[in-house]
Amino acid sequence: MSIFLGIDIGTSGTKTLAVNEQGEILGEAAASYPASHPQPLWSEQDPEDWWRATVKTVRAVVKQAKLKPADVKAIGLSGQMHGSVFLDKNNEVVRPALLWNDQRTAAECDEIEQRAGGRRKLIKLVANPALTGFTAPKILWLRNHEPKNFDRTVKILLPKDDVRRRLTGEFATEVSDASGMLLLDVAKRDWSKPLLSKLELDPSLFATCYESEQVTGKLTADVAKLLGLTTDCVVVGGAGDCAANAVGNGIVKKGLLASSLGTSGVMFVHSDEMQFDPNGRLHTFCHAVHGKWHMMGVSLSAAGSLEWFCQQLCQELIAKKGVDPYAVLNQEASHVPTGSEGLFFLPYLAGERTPHADPLARGCFVGLTLKHSRGHMARSIMEGVAYALNDSLQIIRELGVPVKQIRVGGGGAKSDLWRQIQADTFGQKVHRINAEQGPAFGVALLAAVGAGAYKNIEEACAATIHTVDETAIDKAAAKYHARAVPVFQQLYKSLAKDFQAIANLG
Repeated sequence: MSIFLGIDIGTSGTKTLAVNEQGEILGEAAASYPASHPQPLWSEQDPEDWWRATVKTVRAVVKQAKLKPADVKAIGLSGQMHGSVFLDKNNEVVRPALLWNDQRTAAECDEIEQRAGGRRKLIKLVANPALTGFTAPKILWLRNHEPKNFDRTVKILLPKDDVRRRLTGEFATEVSDASGMLLLDVAKRDWSKPLLSKLELDPSLFATCYESEQVTGKLTADVAKLLGLTTDCVVVGGAGDCAANAVGNGIVKKGLLASSLGTSGVMFVHSDEMQFDPNGRLHTFCHAVHGKWHMMGVSLSAAGSLEWFCQQLCQELIAKKGVDPYAVLNQEASHVPTGSEGLFFLPYLAGERTPHADPLARGCFVGLTLKHSRGHMARSIMEGVAYALNDSLQIIRELGVPVKQIRVGGGGAKSDLWRQIQADTFGQKVHRINAEQGPAFGVALLAAVGAGAYKNIEEACAATIHTVDETAIDKAAAKYHARAVPVFQQLYKSLAKDFQAIANLG
């Protein structure tokens, strides 16, 4: 029996799946961990938590699926992108990792653009502008603000690649995740030596780059024993969570787009050629499909906005035994008319990436009246997130990238209402697929390719992934959203200077 594990090292927790060659899930397990926020807009995590969660979930899946050690042929790794793990000469973590939603590096972004010779020259080098979430600004922040820690650092890894190091002893990454460091020549699919030189960063700080299905190492003897596996088990490159999720949704050929409603929201479209937005609003990264690329727009607080609302403002729902607070919010929101009776929500709780690249943006309810209820607020959050994702979709369409089919995924897509709001906002029906495990499933398929079960990831997806239903457009609702979207977009423009003033208050 050939079994493949997919491990997704996420922001709130790690999920592990066991999958057979037919794509059937034989076992799954999850383990959560916290993030810390030492200052406003800072976000950090202890890499040791990722490792403990990986060990716990792999052991649980092996036990649950009753796997023999030799059954597991390969492991694929997915992980939250952009995070920075700083290691010293003894492979000890120098300081907590700075995460993708950490916004402390505005000055370092300016420094990178200046060193590169300007924003447009930077985009030509690495296909993307400098954004606070990316890894390169975090490295410069360490050098500028914690020079002793920077001097101790001999290796810098992404979150999933630090787990890989613990599994195999190898310093390796792959092109989809490395693209988000702002240090990769995305066209050539390797580190940008010119930019590293301009930033005065030694290439030895970074791991060897692989394609996503390529084998990067095998389990060490100690780890194999710890996990109940064998040293014949290989670990493939895997993918950053966005590319891994796209693979898990079958977004591996032209014309397909994935809309993912996780903590962040992602609009991800496949591209056979390297295309990029000259204005830097969209990201262009290497895809987890060998030799292909993708374009991506990111909203930093998608389903995370509804989670914030539930956790902070709906404590009485959380306290009720046997009650799913999100099901209650969905039910209440479903009774509210389209447009939430004039209530808008700007989902910029952690700043915003696409299209504004504004770390100082703030979340807002605009248009509140005495008429509005909890259900109105919940629905306006769903609509505001859909509007934010639609900003990315509009740019993708403006650039002439074909979008023949939209597939929805992530936790938020389990809501019938939220899927309907997406279809009506996008002006295009949306599809669900049979696989709902996203990144972990995607990298399990990449592991299967690396182990030789399929010749490539396109073949693996064709064999295991298909659409199961679709949500058609409600024409009346679509007309409303078409009128409301420009209002939503204008609200950010009207408030941008106010966000700056709020930040200046300290």
